[in-house]
Amino acid sequence: MVRFSPRRLWPLVIAILGLLCMGANPPPPQIDVETHTLSNGLTVLLSRDPRLPVVAVEVRYMVGSANEREGRSGFAHLFEHLMFQGSKNYDDEYFKPFQKIGGSVNGTTNTDRTNYFERVPKEYLELALWMEADRMGGLLDKLTQAKLDNQRDVVKNERRQRYENTPYGMVYKYFHNHLYPKGHPYQHTTIGTHEDLTAATLGDVKGFFRQHYVASNAVVTIVGDIDPAATLKLVERYFGGINKGQRTPKPTFTVPANVAKHVVEKDDVKLPRVHLAFHSPAFLQPGDAEMDILATVLAGGKTSRLYKPLVYDKKIAKDVSAYQASRALGSMFVVQATAAPGVSADALHKELDAALRKALATPPTEDEMLRAVNGWRKSFYGRVESVLSRAQMLSTYYHLVGRADFLAEDLARYTSLIPAAVAHTARTHVTPDAALRVDIIPGEVSK
Repeated sequence: MVRFSPRRLWPLVIAILGLLCMGANPPPPQIDVETHTLSNGLTVLLSRDPRLPVVAVEVRYMVGSANEREGRSGFAHLFEHLMFQGSKNYDDEYFKPFQKIGGSVNGTTNTDRTNYFERVPKEYLELALWMEADRMGGLLDKLTQAKLDNQRDVVKNERRQRYENTPYGMVYKYFHNHLYPKGHPYQHTTIGTHEDLTAATLGDVKGFFRQHYVASNAVVTIVGDIDPAATLKLVERYFGGINKGQRTPKPTFTVPANVAKHVVEKDDVKLPRVHLAFHSPAFLQPGDAEMDILATVLAGGKTSRLYKPLVYDKKIAKDVSAYQASRALGSMFVVQATAAPGVSADALHKELDAALRKALATPPTEDEMLRAVNGWRKSFYGRVESVLSRAQMLSTYYHLVGRADFLAEDLARYTSLIPAAVAHTARTHVTPDAALRVDIIPGEVSK
């Protein structure tokens, strides 16, 4: 067991806001967090916060789309749906018991993990733990061909709505397909393909669950108005008898180099959009925070280095944005702009490329750094304040850096930055001559 001394967060947040107004650099909040490992390998993170009579429970399985084998894409996300369809001792819609008590329930999937979570009044903590344990240990008892067929169709429809029928929505597929070579864990999208989902058998799906949805490959994080000792006993009662299994190994991969490539795809859109994508440092690794700050400097606000010349001055773009898509095996940095009416993709790219090169030529100013870092600091404290997002932060730290008490170091990744570090990282990874350029242009989409 590992313990860290607690401090009440609310008075600290108020003090921080005052210090921010004066431009000071306040100390990071300290969060009480205990780390336990059950005999079956399950990791348990407990963090007490008695300010409100609520509790957040997150169960993280360290499996995402990066762990899927070729020809069977979309399985991690498919289970995000199947896990709500009933299990051994509760063969009904998972949401029903929580709707009666005013709880909130959901799940998400990405390349690196799948998580399921509840936020409930504290007196219903045991209900949340019982429900989560039942589907971890007993989902396959009630998983039928009919349920698989139903949720497979739901996922296919979600793919149509979120990707295929959303303007510019397929660009993420193009990023995955063209940034990463065949065989790379990130070469396919998390939602999978229609072909792979259709080909999945009940045996395939059950095998995926038996391999990855086991105690050794899960982290249960509980944050809120709890008694840690009593809560740990509840976790042991409900999860202690679940199959140990094995931790899913981190996928093997080679970090690809940035290589110039131009892809043009048609979509049912009115205006062209140009995207420039680059490989960038992995989540929570050196350089990741610098890229976040760079994104704000480039396109965070109407006076930013790309927005002002392209949208306000030359009016060649309707909008401009930049972001660091942080992931465990390597991130991608994207700069994109939507053309103003009457402007072609080539004309927009010419101006975007020139503006980007000019923006990268000089380090951020002190004012740009202050605004960017303060924006990230505000976001950070907002996530700390919520018991649910805090639970997800703690489990992310444990998953990716091996310990839950990474809060201070995470914030320091931003507050300790200097302009020269941001400029160096930017020049290293944002190389316009080696960009993946993806143009989405108006036209009839091939079926």
